[in-house]
Amino acid sequence: MSNDSSIIIPAPSSSTSPATIIFLHGLGDDANGWTDLVSQFHAAHKLPHLKWILPNAPQNRDVMAQAWFMPKQFSPIPMPKRSGEPDPEENDEEDDQEGMTKSVEYICGLIDKEVEAGVPAERLVVGGFSQGCAISLLVGLMSRYKAKLGGVVGLSGYLPLSGRVGKMMEDRKEEGQDTSQTKWFLGHGSRDQLVPKRMFMRYKDQIEGWEGERVEAKLYEGMGHSTVGAEVRDLCGWLERAVPENEA
Repeated sequence: MSNDSSIIIPAPSSSTSPATIIFLHGLGDDANGWTDLVSQFHAAHKLPHLKWILPNAPQNRDVMAQAWFMPKQFSPIPMPKRSGEPDPEENDEEDDQEGMTKSVEYICGLIDKEVEAGVPAERLVVGGFSQGCAISLLVGLMSRYKAKLGGVVGLSGYLPLSGRVGKMMEDRKEEGQDTSQTKWFLGHGSRDQLVPKRMFMRYKDQIEGWEGERVEAKLYEGMGHSTVGAEVRDLCGWLERAVPENEA
């Protein structure tokens, strides 16, 4: 997977308990689009122990934009399905499984480097916005780092490959492997026109069913496909709890 270099923003303060967040941008954006968020935290003297890695998705010639996978369209108004046909929004066959798999493995490679550098997996957070959210959820649920990460952040996105993920989660519970301690922060806007609210409610319920009380999910009234101050403040507080500056 060919990507431009990630933007790496070191932690402002040294810590005996280092932590790292890998945050993925959305379709058509790039890593630069999220440096202001990090600057806001630093200006407020928040999360001084946290290193940020902002990777860039590859250029997708079909959509003429940087993309983690080939997107599929969601109708703002749910369309009735024909009898016997799968819901297109829940049909894994409609998802770009190859593109998603490559992106998940790329992010796992970034995690590998942090672990090799001495950051424990439980002090690592993977998160993203929109398409970046989708890939982050897959990393947290079905990659080789599933159940090992300190946290997963999903903003204004959805869960692709939900049928495949659901089957894996069922198998994991049946085999007695449901030992995850990963914490989850999920945020979405009530007026999101690109990823409808129903998509958030659907995957929120799924992840809450799998991960229980470790999930913190919030719907922000009036917010579109963007972030607002309230969400940023909530994310900051969640990060302080998920990967605290001074680990007990």
